[in-house]
Amino acid sequence: MLDTVDRSTARTAGEGLAAGNVIDGRTIPARSGATIDVTCPSDGAVFATIARSDAADVDAAVASARAAFETGPWARMSALERGRLLFALMDRIEQNAAELAALESRDTGKPVRQGIADVKGAMRYFEFNAGAADKLNGDQIPFLDGYTALALREPHGVVAGIIPWNYPMQILGRVAGAALAMGNTLVIKPAEDASLTTVRIAELALEAGFPPGVFNVVTGYGQEAGAPLSAHQDVDYVTFTGSPVTGTAIQQAAAVNNRGVTMELGGKSPQIVFADADLDAAMPVLVNAIIQNGGQTCSAGSRILVERPLHDEVAGRLAERFAGLVAEPHWADGDLGPLVNATQAERVNRFVAAARAAGTPVLAEGRIADDAPAAGHYVAPVLFGGVDPQSDLAREEVFGPVLSMLAFDDEAEAIRLANATDYGLVAAVWTRDGGRQFRVARAIRSGQVFVNCFGAGGGVELPFGGVKKSGHGREKGLEALRDMSATKAIVFNHG
Repeated sequence: MLDTVDRSTARTAGEGLAAGNVIDGRTIPARSGATIDVTCPSDGAVFATIARSDAADVDAAVASARAAFETGPWARMSALERGRLLFALMDRIEQNAAELAALESRDTGKPVRQGIADVKGAMRYFEFNAGAADKLNGDQIPFLDGYTALALREPHGVVAGIIPWNYPMQILGRVAGAALAMGNTLVIKPAEDASLTTVRIAELALEAGFPPGVFNVVTGYGQEAGAPLSAHQDVDYVTFTGSPVTGTAIQQAAAVNNRGVTMELGGKSPQIVFADADLDAAMPVLVNAIIQNGGQTCSAGSRILVERPLHDEVAGRLAERFAGLVAEPHWADGDLGPLVNATQAERVNRFVAAARAAGTPVLAEGRIADDAPAAGHYVAPVLFGGVDPQSDLAREEVFGPVLSMLAFDDEAEAIRLANATDYGLVAAVWTRDGGRQFRVARAIRSGQVFVNCFGAGGGVELPFGGVKKSGHGREKGLEALRDMSATKAIVFNHG
């Protein structure tokens, strides 16, 4: 499997590419002919274009997906055959891993090694769901004498997947893998800031043997393509990863048609470090959980809650690591790359400026590489200490390389601080005390809790999703297959 990508390849990947929509088995331009320039976050250079789709393109994609679901060969395909196609797609992704990793890295600005990890992650999603396609069974339900009752698992139909820009390949894999394994057809709308690998994987699905219309992609802006897709009357289910504000709008649009939704809407994930924690094991995890992908991770460990006797030692060790961090272009494969666009960089800088203005202590800062292009969207990593629990820095999702430290005195306060945000996606507990591990993990309101580790979302086998403002529904694992299907009860009266 791929381990490295040549620096020059990463720097020039996708040069001159004109990516179209994938509809009904063909890669085609938007019906209007309009395009959107694709810029590299590392240097601001335009290097490709994507189709600027609108409602007409969405209509065509949904009609194609509907026909494939109802009358095409996909409608008659067994779960075993669907699984084999997903395995074939995984193989195509592996065969094109270098191209995909370089393309993802240039399109999003993430370091090359993260692009490679994302290829492997996407493959694993398709692999898991390929193996699970014929494993999710229905049930026989005990009922009245002379009757047999069954509960069948059936696909929703046409699934709309609206994919964010931070992990395009991985999130495509987790949405498409589960939806296709259950027999749905797809219309995927990737973020306009990161569409290139989504289009390429849809093309690879056709090469792998997926029938036309099963795996469609429309690119473009949210208001022009995403909004008509989420509100489309012929879409049966909607899944979205992104901000709570956009998630609310998508849910409202889907509700007009009474369609189900899965929403993954971000987090403000705490890592709770008790005085008996193994700091040597915890320290690299605490740092990586916030700088991975430049902090642009829904499950980023953005808050460190430290028991007071250990606070100064943790602060010192974190500060030493933060002071050595460097933001560099994606091709340098450094600690972290640029943020995805100017808007995101400005948003993160506003949080940092507000915290400074409020007098929040800066414990350490990384730096931006001297040779980083001036037109790139770089933000230096920042570690804040003594953060006010009521401040925006402690409660709101920054989505950048900004880490907040807060102290606590006892277990009850740790739990209260951990739950003191509107989010509840991921958390971690660092302690050697077995009883405390269970008590705190059970008390935290979060979709995932890691003990003496932090998976930033965890493996593909683990159900993933949030509570509170972080959303609802579950992706990954067998729970994702259940979300991507509906239960039908059938009752036989046989006397």
